[in-house]
Amino acid sequence: MDDSDRVIFTEGEFYQGHFDSRAYFSAFYSSPSSGDDFLPFVLQKLHETFSSGNIKGKKLIDIGCGPTIHGIISASKCFEEIVVSDFTDSNRREIEKWLRNEEGCFDWRPTIEFVCELEGGSRSPEEVEQRLRQIVKQVRRCDVRQENPFHPLTMEPADCILSSLCLEAACKDLETYRRALRSIAALLKPGGVLVLIGVLNESFYFVGQEKFSCLVLSQSFIEETLRNLGFSIKHVNTQHAKETDKVYSDAEAFFHLVAQKTK
Repeated sequence: MDDSDRVIFTEGEFYQGHFDSRAYFSAFYSSPSSGDDFLPFVLQKLHETFSSGNIKGKKLIDIGCGPTIHGIISASKCFEEIVVSDFTDSNRREIEKWLRNEEGCFDWRPTIEFVCELEGGSRSPEEVEQRLRQIVKQVRRCDVRQENPFHPLTMEPADCILSSLCLEAACKDLETYRRALRSIAALLKPGGVLVLIGVLNESFYFVGQEKFSCLVLSQSFIEETLRNLGFSIKHVNTQHAKETDKVYSDAEAFFHLVAQKTK
């Protein structure tokens, strides 16, 4: 195989020039009732995770959130401060636009309404939006391939870390994935909780016409890596991807995992 035949993994630098934040939102996050299973599955599992009352504290960090806020809606009632982060400039800009409620920002109302229904109407969508805009204190650049993803900043350890669809897109091989999880673990307090969302056995996904790489992962590898890093795995939920979900990728399944840092 010569260099022209070798498939290049699309790492973070590729995202800066090629990732269309608006196409990504439209394809995957515009509405939980759009027909795809991923968003309703994730919102349901995050609701279950944060409605238990067992996971709460001062600070949550969302690692590699893309241009989205769906991951922190249920968590917003459990923490005093939330830090969201992503490698790609355009993704962070979209979140900042929503936080400032600028004209033309993404419409998260259908997703927030979906979560409010899961909560039984205990909060109104307006209350949730106000709460999120109040407690998201920082929108930061992060690079999970670095020993300190927030270099040159030093982050105070968090009570909870959430990461959704980030590591498998950012890490070109299994060793890089292991190192990234180690770096994330270092950002957690002892006893802190990691909430990890991702895809199993996916090698690519599309955003518009642009194709992006994905590290093929098995559930057993993820669980073994976390245990070796001193985590106790509390819950793992998986859902097989339907054929309609495979329009944009070759994912076999989605997963939601909750683990506690014991070391």
